[in-house]
Amino acid sequence: MASSSMQKAASSSYSAPQWMYDVYLSFRGKDTRNNFTSHLYSNLEQRGIDVYMDDSGLERGKTIEPALWQAIEDSRFSIVVFSRDYASSPWCLDELVKIVQCMKEMGHTVLPFFYDVDPSEVADQKRNYKKAFIEHKEKFSENLDKVKCWSDCLSTVANLSGWDVRNR
Repeated sequence: MASSSMQKAASSSYSAPQWMYDVYLSFRGKDTRNNFTSHLYSNLEQRGIDVYMDDSGLERGKTIEPALWQAIEDSRFSIVVFSRDYASSPWCLDELVKIVQCMKEMGHTVLPFFYDVDPSEVADQKRNYKKAFIEHKEKFSENLDKVKCWSDCLSTVANLSGWDVRNR
């Protein structure tokens, strides 16, 4: 009798996380929205995977940042599409920081895709990524901790096992 009441208490106190989205897509719109990312989005949706993509889920009149942060938290996975100019966007980098925060604090799974960019260029911040960070250090000279955080998060995600989709 005590055993069955313990099982009921244990089962009623635990509930599996309810995700609003299966996947959150992080990408640099200018680089990939109308090619790789839109095809990836369509293919995932066709397979019944609920995907949040920044232009499809925001309600008019809502501040963009909190809505995106909530969408990241409400997603089981994030796919980060690194492209040549991903690092030039402070917006993308802020989004990446939130994704890494969710990965560390909530067990969020992050899946990197390297679209038309060498994974080592992202991880080691070479070529376009190096150039972007030189510009960020100048532009955000009074907040270099933020730039360092961006750099650390880029390295963290770029060093995860992912997909290299160059020249395809």
